[in-house]
Amino acid sequence: MAKAYHAACTPDIYVFDAERRLVYRGQFDDSRPGNGKPVTGGDLRRALDLVLVGKPLSEEQIPSIGCNIKWKPGNEPDYFGT
Repeated sequence: MAKAYHAACTPDIYVFDAERRLVYRGQFDDSRPGNGKPVTGGDLRRALDLVLVGKPLSEEQIPSIGCNIKWKPGNEPDYFGT
């Protein structure tokens, strides 16, 4: 799945709507190692709440930050869709 969706790091979070359209790809929350912010899942929770009531999500989504995925040479995703 990571390869199919061009995941770049772990966690890389995806949310799909009822029509299976990607509506969210972003961070879990704004906590980071050492920044003192609690792990709340706030960004993912907001995305899920909006999807569940059929409201559009903001196009501005903050990418996940985590450990990058180390692809074996020749097995990495085709990031250019060719």
